[in-house]
Amino acid sequence: MPHDSLPMATVLPPILLSCIAVAALVISDFRDVRAGRYLFKPLAAFAFVWLALSLDAGDTAYGRWLLAALLFCLLGDLLLMPDSERAFLAGLAAFLCGHLLFAVAFFQLPGNTLGLAISVLPAMILLVTVWRWLIPHVGREMKLPVILYILVISAMLLCAGLTLGQAPACLIIIGAWGFACSDLAVARRQFILPASRLNGVWGTPLYFLSQMVLASSLALV
Repeated sequence: MPHDSLPMATVLPPILLSCIAVAALVISDFRDVRAGRYLFKPLAAFAFVWLALSLDAGDTAYGRWLLAALLFCLLGDLLLMPDSERAFLAGLAAFLCGHLLFAVAFFQLPGNTLGLAISVLPAMILLVTVWRWLIPHVGREMKLPVILYILVISAMLLCAGLTLGQAPACLIIIGAWGFACSDLAVARRQFILPASRLNGVWGTPLYFLSQMVLASSLALV
């Protein structure tokens, strides 16, 4: 059942934590303050899990799958903090699981084939654009994991489209697309312009905002 009224005392603390931690994380990354990264990134990730728990994620099948997805994203955030290829691969695997679990969560809601049909073209445009932009820069040993990741993201976007017509659909679709687009900043940093600090200026806020939006969709289930 959708929450008829949400006490601000319940949802405001995780929202405030997210705003403060994300702002501090962006500043820390831009100034290359590693201690700030290790402090504020876990706090920013904890905020979206906290929001989901505040909205009783465990009470519905949708909420439980969504919470599992958010927890894997939190794990991915932690794994991506070190600057190493092994950590990147582990983080990639965690986020891949997160995308898959989001897709499963979206499947818990009644499906709308019109929403799926509407989603096909934009998802295909994103897939082809990212493929042509990114794959030439990816080394041979990383191509298979990256291609699999791109395909899973596309599938998640299609599953988000399936929720069209349901109460939380707007938040789900916005959150899913924001999450997918924020991955472009990670890819750009990892494979194309690793020295650019602008990746985190837009990618980090977009990612955490998208996770908060997805978590807030629980208020409408």
